[in-house]
Amino acid sequence: MGVGLDVLDHSELDRLFERCWFMRYCYASEEIERSQRLTGARRREYLCGRFAAKEAVLKALGRGLFQGIAPHDIVVGRAPEGAPLVELRAAAAEAAPSVTVTVSITHKGDVVAAVALATRRTPEDGTEKPKADGHPENLDGGRIP
Repeated sequence: MGVGLDVLDHSELDRLFERCWFMRYCYASEEIERSQRLTGARRREYLCGRFAAKEAVLKALGRGLFQGIAPHDIVVGRAPEGAPLVELRAAAAEAAPSVTVTVSITHKGDVVAAVALATRRTPEDGTEKPKADGHPENLDGGRIP
């Protein structure tokens, strides 16, 4: 359905981290709590990685930063194996109700990059069922192109 990529230098966000509105606008409460358990460079790396991932997810959904989905509605958690997990909430979930997003984050020095892949959920997910004409359909009856 969509691919998004974001690359940024940590210094691009340094001034914004000092502004309380930025943290509330960009990060979910559990992301902020997790960052507060980290210190120094690791905290900065974590927040920059999450920000890049959110930007990549927005791009994969065909949106920009101030186009109807607040970044705090995109929660980037962590799987038990360590891979990032994306949860769409509120406006993000409403904008992409039948979408699964996978993201990868990488760091090198003060640069972070993230790529996101947004795909439609499959019948195996239990969210769509195939129609007789071969096109999938949402369980609520809406046809997916």
